[in-house]
Amino acid sequence: MATTNVKEKKQGTFLVTVKAGNTTQHEVNVDSAYAKKLTEGRISNVELVKKSFEFFLKREPNASILRRFDLSVISSYFPEFESIIRQ
Repeated sequence: MATTNVKEKKQGTFLVTVKAGNTTQHEVNVDSAYAKKLTEGRISNVELVKKSFEFFLKREPNASILRRFDLSVISSYFPEFESIIRQ
């Protein structure tokens, strides 16, 4: 089972460390308007990023996840992402 650690590097930028079969690091940018659209302010951006990685890790290994990306691109690869995260 993978463990995910999310730290805010600076406002809107998060460093994510995933320990699974191997350890990977990812830098994720989160636009505040996009985060509000997904969560309506119910959870923090740190929690949003963590939940996004939980979503990812159910679908692919951590080594396949981009090392640097904007959170909004996930729905380009997985169209169901936004509706699942909103739940």
